[in-house]
Amino acid sequence: MITLEEIKKNPELDELILSAQKQLNALGFTEHSYRHIGIVSKRAGDVLATLEYPKERIELARIAGYMHDIGNCVNRVDHAHTGAILAYQILKDMGMDIKDRTEIMMAIGNHDEQTGTAVSDISAALILADKSDVHRDRVVNQNLSTFDKHDKVNYAVTNSNFIIDKEHRKVTLDLTIDTKISPVLDYFEIFMERTMMSKYAAKYLGIWFELIINDTRLL
Repeated sequence: MITLEEIKKNPELDELILSAQKQLNALGFTEHSYRHIGIVSKRAGDVLATLEYPKERIELARIAGYMHDIGNCVNRVDHAHTGAILAYQILKDMGMDIKDRTEIMMAIGNHDEQTGTAVSDISAALILADKSDVHRDRVVNQNLSTFDKHDKVNYAVTNSNFIIDKEHRKVTLDLTIDTKISPVLDYFEIFMERTMMSKYAAKYLGIWFELIINDTRLL
């Protein structure tokens, strides 16, 4: 089985990740490079590991998390779909089993809230991990006066904890938001679709999704 460590050594994938971030920088988007994909990869694997899924599924979730945003090197629009196809071809070239690379393609192709939903355990874990990464470290633009709402909301999040609770069958996104920078309402205005997507992804895995902001349970 192809492992995440082997994936990380692929120079073609490295170039796609770098090119994707280059394009997003030009468009003024938040960070989607090594920091983000590292977090998403780990959290996706942790979700399935905590729920005691087979190690093969855990590794596939980690790989999907690491590769999920490479479609941004083509265009931000439909990046989930182009990324899925790119990932499939790279994994095919690396010799990954057809069933495994199809699973990863399906997960990546369904991770965006505009067109996707949880369709497998791997896709559900990827969605939960991806949508949980809200934090000021993702803001590339350092000029506060030119922040758009996405920048403001992300920059306002000073602490973000992703907690997987096996005993109570739930996953919790616990955020601390500096309301002097952005009101909590703006979070929901921007991230409501992502929040609902996370709720349904958790449901697919037979668990609950809980959102806590500034010590208040909101979902």
